[in-house]
Amino acid sequence: MTERQEPRRRGPRPAAGNGRAGPRKPPPRQQAGGTRSAPGAGARREAARKPASRQTARGGKSGARPPAGPPPRPRPGAARPGPARPLRLAGPLPRLRLVGFVITLVVLVFAVRLLQVQAVDAGSYAEAAAVNRYVTVPLAAERGAMTDRDGVPLASTVDAYDITADPYMFTPGRTDLPDAPARAAALLAPVLHEDEEELTEKLSRDNTRYVLLARKRTPQDWRRVSRLKDRMAAKAAERDEVNVLAGVFAEEHAKRVYPGGELAAGVLGFVNAAGEGGGGLEARLDRTLSGTDGKITYAQSSGRRIPTAGADENPAVPGSDVELTLDRDIQWAAQRAIAAQVEASRADSGYVVVQDVRSGEILALADAPTFDPNDLGWADPDSLGNGAIQHAYEPGSTLKAISMAAVLEEGVASPRTHVTVPNRLPRADHAFADDIDHPTWHLTLNGVLAKSSNIGTILATEQLGDSRAEANRTMYRYLRRFGLGQESGLGFPGETSGLLAEPQDWSASQPYTIAFGQGVSLNAVQLASVYSTIANGGVRVQPSLVRGTTGEDGVFTPADAPPTRRVISGKTAGTLAAMLETAVSDDRATGTTARIPGYLVAGKTGTSNRVDPETGRYHGYTSSFAGFAPADKPRITVYCAVQNPRKGSYFGSEVCGPVFKEVMSFSLKTLGVPPTGGEPARLPVTFDPDAAKHHGGTREGKDGEEE
Repeated sequence: MTERQEPRRRGPRPAAGNGRAGPRKPPPRQQAGGTRSAPGAGARREAARKPASRQTARGGKSGARPPAGPPPRPRPGAARPGPARPLRLAGPLPRLRLVGFVITLVVLVFAVRLLQVQAVDAGSYAEAAAVNRYVTVPLAAERGAMTDRDGVPLASTVDAYDITADPYMFTPGRTDLPDAPARAAALLAPVLHEDEEELTEKLSRDNTRYVLLARKRTPQDWRRVSRLKDRMAAKAAERDEVNVLAGVFAEEHAKRVYPGGELAAGVLGFVNAAGEGGGGLEARLDRTLSGTDGKITYAQSSGRRIPTAGADENPAVPGSDVELTLDRDIQWAAQRAIAAQVEASRADSGYVVVQDVRSGEILALADAPTFDPNDLGWADPDSLGNGAIQHAYEPGSTLKAISMAAVLEEGVASPRTHVTVPNRLPRADHAFADDIDHPTWHLTLNGVLAKSSNIGTILATEQLGDSRAEANRTMYRYLRRFGLGQESGLGFPGETSGLLAEPQDWSASQPYTIAFGQGVSLNAVQLASVYSTIANGGVRVQPSLVRGTTGEDGVFTPADAPPTRRVISGKTAGTLAAMLETAVSDDRATGTTARIPGYLVAGKTGTSNRVDPETGRYHGYTSSFAGFAPADKPRITVYCAVQNPRKGSYFGSEVCGPVFKEVMSFSLKTLGVPPTGGEPARLPVTFDPDAAKHHGGTREGKDGEEE
């Protein structure tokens, strides 16, 4: 209501309490001289707020009612006071709208970010998480064992550990250290005995999550690393730091060991640093022995596998075990004998081959010097191979067995055929001689072999054809049929097939030198196979070193039967065996040092000029002896060769005859081969020239058999 609308009061309002009318007292503020304010609602509120004590101060009693009377009249020109209005709160709707807008904006920001993470960039984030969370490591397949024919381990596996690391765990982002790889390498180098700089380089690689610090260490080595890792973890926890070795791990592997040390090392070979076959049968049978590697992917945190997170594993398939034809005991005897002889004669090297004549299986394949495959760091690189298979050399008189086989098989002579042997034989502008000067010998063909006459062998082989060219082709055919000029069939890494030229390529002197074992080269296994063929009735059985394999399922699978072929007739083989027996049993023969009490032994000595591998010229000798026993019921062939003996005798009978006897005697006893009780063949070695004239004369090398 406005001032105009307010009704005017007429007359003064009586004062409360006494009913008197009079002028109204000024407010206390006016009495005190304060500034006057216009009367109105504000003044009334001020009056209402004044406490009763103020009234008491003006002389009124406490709790007394104010005097009654009409309200004070407003001053002229002042606004008239209106009625008091109630307090009203501001409207909540604007505030709610503001809060709702802010919340909507925040939710929208989170929704956009969530959409980006889960939809737009989901792949990259998942990949980054997988890189940091998951690690994939290989699972090496356990390498199969190699045993001898009786199951005795020759090469096996034991527990070992590869010390590995995750280079990501050494980055500054993970360790807050700029030199974490260097610090870790300084700690690990003395324990692992590895180069510190090389370890630092491996731990600093940024393109892989897996590096190999040390391969195939013993369990003791890994325990030392593990204890060092735990100590560093404890120190890091005390200092609230990151363990600098948290990214070092171990993978359990199988380490290749050779229980016999040097025993059969040249046959077994070795594995290289990558765990692959590096030589010998380890290389040839690598696929069979190694199996198939697997891999495992697992979650890790702070360098440790999370056992509850599961893993994706592709298990490894172990390799197969291989049973060899070697006999551990015979191999030991052969290796001991040849090593002792090489040392005693100060020779460059030597080999011994022991073969079962019926099956072709190699029972021993020893060479000296050799090596220990458990410690290749100390091995002589020149001794890491197998000389009995990989070295080619001219065999000398042991090859005369093939010459005699050709003569007998072709029917141009018999063991009793008379052969007059002069002191010198001129052929191809060259005067051939025997190992010693002698007067003219009157020998039988059997005597030519027993006394190892070069001249007598030349005279005999000249009867193989009506012309020199025809005789050469015939001789070449028998050399090939006995296995020369081709690999033995073992499939051994680095095997040499020797050198055997085509007959049309032979020099003028080769037709004569080849007859007594010069001008043609072979390896020890090839020569042993020649004598096994004779001992086996003229049938060559391809040499073998593997009897079979045992797979993951434990089932033994025998090796394929070796191929065989007939080389000479059984009759020729029997006759030649008797001639070789005479070469040992007759006192006038060269092979008497190979006799074994109670057994008939067939064999042949060999002494040849040796080609120096460094100069390509003849220098020194090759001493050898080849034979089998029992001569009348053959079971075992033994061949020995020693290269360049420089102390004592160099003749095969003196150098290798005793080795043959020692190894053959041991082998017969080991295999339980009894003596046959047979009598020596007692074929004639010489003939009486006067008696021969009385019977009508002879033609050298062909007619005139002694009655």
